[in-house]
Amino acid sequence: MFSTEIHGNQHCFAIHLTKSVCHIRIHGFVKITVFGLTISSSWGNGHATPYRAIFRALHGMGHEVHFFEKDVPYYSSRRDLASCDYCNLVLYPEWTQIRERALQTANESDIVMAASYLPDGRRICDEILTFSRPLRVFYDLDTPITLVNLESGGVDYVRTEQLAEFDLVLSFTGGKVLEQLETKYNVRMARPLYGCVDPEVYERVEPDAEFICDLSYMGTFAADRQAKVDELFLEPSRRHPEKQFVLAGSLYPWDWQWGANVKKTEHVPPQAHPTFYSSSRITLNLTREEMARNGWCPSGRFFEAAACGTPLITDSWPGLESFFEPGSEIRVVHTANEVEAALDLPDGEVRAMADRAQQRTLDCHTGAIRARELLQYIEEARSAPPSEALVGKVAS
Repeated sequence: MFSTEIHGNQHCFAIHLTKSVCHIRIHGFVKITVFGLTISSSWGNGHATPYRAIFRALHGMGHEVHFFEKDVPYYSSRRDLASCDYCNLVLYPEWTQIRERALQTANESDIVMAASYLPDGRRICDEILTFSRPLRVFYDLDTPITLVNLESGGVDYVRTEQLAEFDLVLSFTGGKVLEQLETKYNVRMARPLYGCVDPEVYERVEPDAEFICDLSYMGTFAADRQAKVDELFLEPSRRHPEKQFVLAGSLYPWDWQWGANVKKTEHVPPQAHPTFYSSSRITLNLTREEMARNGWCPSGRFFEAAACGTPLITDSWPGLESFFEPGSEIRVVHTANEVEAALDLPDGEVRAMADRAQQRTLDCHTGAIRARELLQYIEEARSAPPSEALVGKVAS
């Protein structure tokens, strides 16, 4: 169904697909229209790869997905979506040039979804919140950052009052932010839809000399994460000039002083991720400050590395044990000394840890599992009684 167009100039969270979900529509299939940041480029963002995993799974189940993406230069120049036979991708230069067609597609859908960091998001949310036919969903892949910014002046992609009008708000982060959304922001129904991996894309492959290292880290530069990068990645590299380190990520100030044993690459496209991870003896996961403070915030990189059978070490945050078992499936590190200790572990021990994490990922954290969770949440939202606020609007 590929149609890319440019217009104008231990605990699993799997929720099994129930019979009722299969009958949301008369023939069991749903049409979903999504307005999001990007699916066409994974450069500098964590949105594209989980979208791809979930949409591919939905397509495999027989559902229909349309994705509208603003065609911005920094993504178009680094576009890494080689093919997209599982969703109808529409790239547009300006909202006004696609508005009529986009809204018609959305209004004819069963579900319409807007998402965090959507360009012109507040305007688009205003448009889709007028619809009565489709279920209206907001998917926040950056919830703690969104909530902090809403308190300090707002964000461009959604207003506080708009959140309360959606039938369902999905969050990349679980834990206390879900309660906060429902109590403080009057969200009708808040549910977690965590990161995930597509096991058809991410699997163990032959290593490549370009990426072979003792420790790797993949992540876009973020000021609030840089202290961890320095302590848990750069400091071990300074202490061990005999070991090899690889850092992959965009927006770093490359004029920093880096050790000769640190190889830097600005961007690794998704098709090369399995090679990157399979070439790493161990890989490091680090979490943005606001995400870590709230907890229940697994990066998609977590699951991608684990699916490739790569041993994982990570910073700590509340809820981590809900996704992987520390000490058995992953190793938690707080200091450079603990990273050094992890690097000194015998090969057999780190390989066994990686094998357990890989199985956990395939059992609990794939795109197919997230797709089933999404469908279950949609059924929940459809079945829920109207909120008092919504009843008041109808009565008036």
